[in-house]
Amino acid sequence: MKLKKIACFGFGLIIFLMAPYLALGQEKVDIKMMTGPMGGSWYPLGGAIAELIQKNIPGSMVSVSPGAGIANVVGVEEGKTDIGFGNSSSSVDGVAGREPFKAPQKNVMQLANLYPQYFQIVVLEDSGIKTISDLKGKRICPGTKGMTGELLATQLLQVHGLSYKDMAKVNYVSYTDSISLMKDGHADAYMPGTTTPAATIVDLATTKKVRLLSVPEDKIKELQKMNIGYIRRVIPSGTYPGINYDVVTVGYFTHLVISSKLPEALVYRITKILSENVDRLADVVKDMKGVTIKDLAHDIGVPFHPGALKYYKEAGVIK
Repeated sequence: MKLKKIACFGFGLIIFLMAPYLALGQEKVDIKMMTGPMGGSWYPLGGAIAELIQKNIPGSMVSVSPGAGIANVVGVEEGKTDIGFGNSSSSVDGVAGREPFKAPQKNVMQLANLYPQYFQIVVLEDSGIKTISDLKGKRICPGTKGMTGELLATQLLQVHGLSYKDMAKVNYVSYTDSISLMKDGHADAYMPGTTTPAATIVDLATTKKVRLLSVPEDKIKELQKMNIGYIRRVIPSGTYPGINYDVVTVGYFTHLVISSKLPEALVYRITKILSENVDRLADVVKDMKGVTIKDLAHDIGVPFHPGALKYYKEAGVIK
């Protein structure tokens, strides 16, 4: 009788501990999600994803909080959140344990890509800057230090044999402040990592004649050797006023990372919900428009969670 009571107690304890992560039935499912700063696109998109999960998984409750790409990866690793928004290239650095991460992020896995980001190099047409090598001795605005785009700026200069030391000045300021410097003639190049068309570039291009620089194909390959998360991108002609040519560059995905500790069945359900509701998410953030399930499942160098991988294989987008 005593052994029976112990066994019952043990079984009850297991059920109690598992309850938050059971994805089937009416059991309670508590999920934490970290997004981006208030005012950005990640926060409302995270809210929409949370609403879809709660609607389609009975008993689920998703709490959404502000965050940032690198901080969210660390949050997943440390168990502070279950799902986090990130930039694919910096998440790859996290999994590998490269700077700015202090160690490999072993609990971080891929859930889904959301939409593409583009590294864009904007110069004034009368600056005389026609190639990336021409940036030597110039005043540049690569964004605030520690941002994914700012890291890419350093690496892009590196594959061209340059560094910040070769610049006349490096302005670690916001994108809005960068445009002000460009307009006032206090900066020669603006280098954001963002979506297209970027409102800041449109603003600049409507008041000044600008040029967008392409990244040579061999340099793109060098960057991809540094980080598998970098993807060749093309900004089509006509994206910005006065830019009547295609611009070849590199970019990365805004994507979702997820804790390896979440059960496969739950992650399978979440992946299915995302895949079946891309159009609804595009109503919240226009950059999701045209995204397909194949895009969600694109391999960016972060290992897939088994639950996500199972769904993508069943959908036929991963072999």
